[in-house]
Amino acid sequence: MTSITLNQKQQRVEVKSLEISNEIVFNYFDKLPVTEREDQLFKALYIGILALKEDRLSTFLSKTANELGTQLESLKIIYDMKKELFFKSATMGVVAENDIAAFLNNYFEKQAWTDRAQLTGNTSGSIPKNKTGDIVCSIGEREDLRIVIECKFDKSLKLGEINSKDVFTKKSDTAWNQLIESAANRDAQVSIIVFDAEKVDPKILSIVQNIKYIPEIGFIVIVKSLAGEYSNLAIAYSLARDIAVNVKKIELDKELLAVIMNRVIKDLTDVISIRSMVEDNIDNNRKILKQLEKSTLSIEFSCEYLLNFLQEGTLSKQDLLAFYSGEKIKDKFKLLEKEINEI
Repeated sequence: MTSITLNQKQQRVEVKSLEISNEIVFNYFDKLPVTEREDQLFKALYIGILALKEDRLSTFLSKTANELGTQLESLKIIYDMKKELFFKSATMGVVAENDIAAFLNNYFEKQAWTDRAQLTGNTSGSIPKNKTGDIVCSIGEREDLRIVIECKFDKSLKLGEINSKDVFTKKSDTAWNQLIESAANRDAQVSIIVFDAEKVDPKILSIVQNIKYIPEIGFIVIVKSLAGEYSNLAIAYSLARDIAVNVKKIELDKELLAVIMNRVIKDLTDVISIRSMVEDNIDNNRKILKQLEKSTLSIEFSCEYLLNFLQEGTLSKQDLLAFYSGEKIKDKFKLLEKEINEI
């Protein structure tokens, strides 16, 4: 028995006497040095209160109190608390990558596939000094068939569709960018980007929900690391595997053509709006001329890739990455911008 009182003025909990008859608690403190026991008791009390305040843990314990033994309850608490700390850890990304790679290799074994999921760590890929692409999966015994997986537990990362991207703004990572860059950097046929349901931009979550396939770009997958739920990744990998194994070069890929055409359509719309701006406000001529040159350069840039695509019938992953980033036209615009500023 214990007597607990609350000191409201000093905001303190006062315990006059405390005895605990529990094998797990006794064994834990029995192994600690005498000088550490008091600190560990306060730490255990604090963590336990945090756990009880967490609805998910409280609900679980209330539902299973009559079904589970004390030891199993204790193990479940420890497991869940480690998961809670996982999302607050600076090494969260590394732990997530290891968990996903382990899940995939276990999944391959169950499917009787000889595929292998390997972490790339800090190694660069085909693009110098570029480490994009956290996990590379080789399909069967063929080293030339690869699926690359990028893990992004980051709420700030946006979707980055091609028809809304402004290549003249400062470069920032997006889901589209990471998918294209991963495939190019790791010489992969298909790329997958993995988000956690609790660590993803709400807009991406609402659009993707579970799995989304963007033709010629890759798969976006939502998992639940906290619950160890990776079934969406297993589905996406199986589909990606079929695509990689059966991919064939064709003379005309309508889906890839649509990606380029969306950029052209966006730029043509910009040109039309710019002409209207010139008529309405002459004071903005300098600003308008800059935007006009941007759109003109972008159209020329897009048409260059469109013509190459129509002639060759395909674009490499490196070409698609260069097209998506638009770095080539930024330097050209700097010279034009200087001329306009001197007008």
